[in-house]
Amino acid sequence: MNELKRTPLFEVYKQYRAKTINFGGWELPVQFTSIKEEHYAVRTNAGLFDVSHMGEIIVKGKDSLQFLQKVLTNDVSKLRDGKAQYTIMCYEDGGCVDDLIVYRLNEEKYLLVVNAANIQKDFQWLMSQKHGDVELQNISESCALLALQGQKAEKVLQTLTDVHLSELKFFEFIESAEIAGKKALIARTGYTGEDGFEIYCQSEDAVYLWEKILQAGDKEKVVPCGLGARDTLRLEAALPLYGQDLSEDITPIEAGVGFAVKLTKKENFIGKDVLQIQKEQGVSRLAVGLEMIEKGIPRSGYKLFSGNQQIGVVTSGTHSPTLNKSIGIALVKKEFSEIGNEIEVEVRTKRLKARVVPTPFYKRPTKNGK
Repeated sequence: MNELKRTPLFEVYKQYRAKTINFGGWELPVQFTSIKEEHYAVRTNAGLFDVSHMGEIIVKGKDSLQFLQKVLTNDVSKLRDGKAQYTIMCYEDGGCVDDLIVYRLNEEKYLLVVNAANIQKDFQWLMSQKHGDVELQNISESCALLALQGQKAEKVLQTLTDVHLSELKFFEFIESAEIAGKKALIARTGYTGEDGFEIYCQSEDAVYLWEKILQAGDKEKVVPCGLGARDTLRLEAALPLYGQDLSEDITPIEAGVGFAVKLTKKENFIGKDVLQIQKEQGVSRLAVGLEMIEKGIPRSGYKLFSGNQQIGVVTSGTHSPTLNKSIGIALVKKEFSEIGNEIEVEVRTKRLKARVVPTPFYKRPTKNGK
């Protein structure tokens, strides 16, 4: 049996009584107190997550932009220094290698942040597509990532840095920042549907910054949060999870993230031909939001029916703490995807009623473009 990987913060988990689980080969905290408590903390105050299992890949060289335009679906040429972008990496058939965020550090240097379970696969895929003056570096081992999320995140983090955080808009970042005397990249990004920041630092600084942020956030009731709350938060915001809502068998168009596929860019990116046909002619199945009418939770993999016809499958599901409803994301046949349509979810031996609803299930009020 392979030994589980651990982040630089693993030893600190015990101090906060974390309950750990195997998550994609990593021993990570599912919760510190309870999923519900941590979820509410992020929605009302702020929470701190250790997401150091995520992967970081540097792309640099004169041909970096040309290379990224070939392997990514979004238009990287639209980025300027200090800006980030959500994008997809596809196979020729339109299936997803991964979804990721690309940060433009400068004209010839970019940071790709990829999903933990895909680090090696993504790096090998990128290496296989490499051409021209491009250098790739997998810096995941030396990099740690903390996510401070929630409406009080800015107030708390501002006490530890001279960066004017109020001037940082959504998907903008400062590469050379200092937090409590340690160098870090601060990005106004996240995976919770709330305002907040993701902090990239050296692995050896992770424990120090974790403690400093929690100390600074004590009065604002900032708490450590685990993967359980991260999942309920992202699902309420209808943010896709690779391996469930996106995969090598589910294209970005089917998954409802076609906004990250820019067919107008001149570069013939990998998968473009298939995705163009899907955008122009439509797809036979679509991702939709589900809300249970009858009592039950639509778990990933549960089958969906209309009468005796199987019409799709649940890709993600949970009980929403914010809405106090059971919700899910499902991939259904196009003709059953209309808002308000009633369908049935097969939960164990029973079929329970659900309806198709708009997404996101939860949306925070925005201000100042943040």
